Amino acid sequence: MTSQDNMSEEHLPEASHGHGGGPVVAPDGYFADPGLPPHEHRRTDIDEKAARRAERQVAMWFMLSMVATVAFIASYVIFKPGPTHHVYIWPIGNVGPLNFSLGVTLGVSLFAIGAGAVHWARTLMSDEEHISERHPVESSPEVREQVFSDFRQGAKESGFGRRKLIRNTMIGAMAMVPLSAVVLFRDLGPLPEDKLSTTGWKAGMLLKNMNTGEPIQASDVQVGSLTFAMPADLSETDDDFQERIAKDALMLVRMQPSDIKDQKSASLGYDGVLAFSKICTHVGCPISLYEQQTHHVLCPCHQSTFDLSDGARVIFGPAGHPLPQLQIGIDTTGNLEALNGFTAPVGPGFWERSE
Repeated sequence: MTSQDNMSEEHLPEASHGHGGGPVVAPDGYFADPGLPPHEHRRTDIDEKAARRAERQVAMWFMLSMVATVAFIASYVIFKPGPTHHVYIWPIGNVGPLNFSLGVTLGVSLFAIGAGAVHWARTLMSDEEHISERHPVESSPEVREQVFSDFRQGAKESGFGRRKLIRNTMIGAMAMVPLSAVVLFRDLGPLPEDKLSTTGWKAGMLLKNMNTGEPIQASDVQVGSLTFAMPADLSETDDDFQERIAKDALMLVRMQPSDIKDQKSASLGYDGVLAFSKICTHVGCPISLYEQQTHHVLCPCHQSTFDLSDGARVIFGPAGHPLPQLQIGIDTTGNLEALNGFTAPVGPGFWERSE
């Protein structure tokens, strides 16, 4: 017998009926089940007019969704895509009316459906409380054995294991059906082709100072300085400026030739002037922090650190590749120019990247 069984009646707590706000205690010493509180009826449960008003409100939300859907289709037909059709909308800025109208109408359509469903559930659907007793989730051993027995019998009767031709062709068909979805991805946009592997830099292209817009002479780059450059044929007024600068941005450093550890990297520069991609090879952030004593550059996003004196190899952080280097020289007037493209694809790695 347990110690509780040996307790005398005078030691058992008396049942409390809630006097003074205390909990209800059963004679056996355990708290009694307080049960559910009294159900409070909503206004729509006892007032038919309120119920009909709530019904109209729900219907209004659903009708608003239908109107927004029609507006979505109309917007797709009326407005034309393209940068020439952009308009200024405060405080968003310049946006295309097609994208703006499609986004607004689709958002209103989905929101109205959700709002109508929530209002319906909160005002008209039943909200009475019900008790559902817990029960074991696991099936009994007899039920599990019966399930396994039925499965084995079904597999035997189907001939799945014996008829290999049917089994193998069925597996092949089920495996190939999802491949049809890959074809649909072709309609998501033009193929990248070699855009991920190439940039706008070509042999003979001059380097232009990103701040002044003037060609950069080798004598302008001082030891210990960091200069940002871009192709001479690129201008901030170009329609594709943002797309090109995301890959063509360049940083120039100059160091004493004796400080350059990687001789291959030194051969790609000119008289100690080295040109590296400004785009971090982790997630593509622009690099701008330079420590001239160590020749290290730091990406401000995730602190990837590259040693420019050693071929811009990664010495710290999550970046997986060194910064690509641009081979440079000078023209007849002393201006720095590209002699070739980058030594590797610019930016983060991708699945088909080859160094």
